[in-house]
Amino acid sequence: MDKKPYIGRFAPSPTGPLHFGSLICALGSYLDAHHNAGRWLVRIEDIDPPREVPGATTTILHQLEDHGLVWQGDLLYQSARLPAYRDALEQLQAAGLTYHCDCTRQRIVSLGSIYDGHCRHRQLSAQGAIRLLTPAADCAHASLRFNDLVMGDYQQNLATQVGDFVLQRRDGLFSYQLAVTVDDLFQNITHVVRGADLLDSTPRQLYLRQLYSRECLALPVAQSAAPHFAHLPLATNAEGQKLSKQNFAKPLLKGDEANNLWQALLWLRQSPPRELQLCSVQELLDWAIPHWQLAAVPKQLNLPAPSSY
Repeated sequence: MDKKPYIGRFAPSPTGPLHFGSLICALGSYLDAHHNAGRWLVRIEDIDPPREVPGATTTILHQLEDHGLVWQGDLLYQSARLPAYRDALEQLQAAGLTYHCDCTRQRIVSLGSIYDGHCRHRQLSAQGAIRLLTPAADCAHASLRFNDLVMGDYQQNLATQVGDFVLQRRDGLFSYQLAVTVDDLFQNITHVVRGADLLDSTPRQLYLRQLYSRECLALPVAQSAAPHFAHLPLATNAEGQKLSKQNFAKPLLKGDEANNLWQALLWLRQSPPRELQLCSVQELLDWAIPHWQLAAVPKQLNLPAPSSY
């Protein structure tokens, strides 16, 4: 049994209102935290202004509250955490673990999106993106492996499957990989329940945590042990596409919260009793928390959403 208290989180980006796919992640992380007598935090990942929609944060928070998914503690806004990301990046730079890169997106796509280290020895000065050096393919640190609580054993070789990855984009914005790692450490997150689209990002975050443990990323936190990960299947539309704002996923409708929760519990294979279908949001959650079974969640990357979503 873990000695540390359970701390989980839901971290939406304010690119639009919540849809069924994002409700799955919010509900799954909420239930897992409360089933384990833990805390459930909400973090707003608002560090990509070009993709953000004005008013989306307020909408998302209201949608969570309407579905009874009330967070504990203060909200954390990544836009207020830029100095922490900058400090982490500067420490990695000081340790000689980064370099500048001016390769275009088109070039990287032509490589199959696995970066080949083209700019490693070019000694570019303060231009382009900033990448993190990853170990050679045959190095013991290159292969990252973990046991996902839903998907099972997962392994990735950073050198052959990812390459040196970006920590700061050419437009100056910090990458998701850096920000999420710094914030999970800062908030002492012990469990991460999120969508399977982020499964292949996890080894990069684990690698950044390894750098912390080797004192290359000296963050003022009490713990650095990696959290437990559980990646939930992605809800897909009739065309097999992930439900997302880009694919015009329908926003969750106000007034339909209890039905949304009922459908999400069914989708997550939690087998709620039929008599709960006409119950209130609170009654559904009161049943779902003690009956939550992470082991019942389907072990597949994609799963069709109900046709009404």
